[in-house]
Amino acid sequence: MDYLVITYAIYVALTILLTIWVGRTLFNYGRVFLLEIFDNDEILTDGINRLLLIGFYLINFGYVLRNLIVNRSITNIAECIEMLSIKIGLIVIILGVMHFFNILMLFIIRSKAKKAAELEA
Repeated sequence: MDYLVITYAIYVALTILLTIWVGRTLFNYGRVFLLEIFDNDEILTDGINRLLLIGFYLINFGYVLRNLIVNRSITNIAECIEMLSIKIGLIVIILGVMHFFNILMLFIIRSKAKKAAELEA
């Protein structure tokens, strides 16, 4: 079998699994933060949490598929592993940046909600 096809298959499988794992983890544990931001409104929290998960998947899967192309020949297993480490490493960095951005946004929203609540009191 062609090493390029093997590289593509491993890349797609690993990045999809990684994206789903990170997305589900953020979905499950992020709910607590969203509940606090939205005054324990479970319906609103769950709706927004699902929308955030869908957006997360769309951005990541879109990037994974866009980044699928390899512009050089892969002739052995070592080159296959090197290419996978470059491509998957980039996805991991992007997932980390997106996670940091989401946490930052939740913190900002939470801070604004607390200030608004203090002004009302």
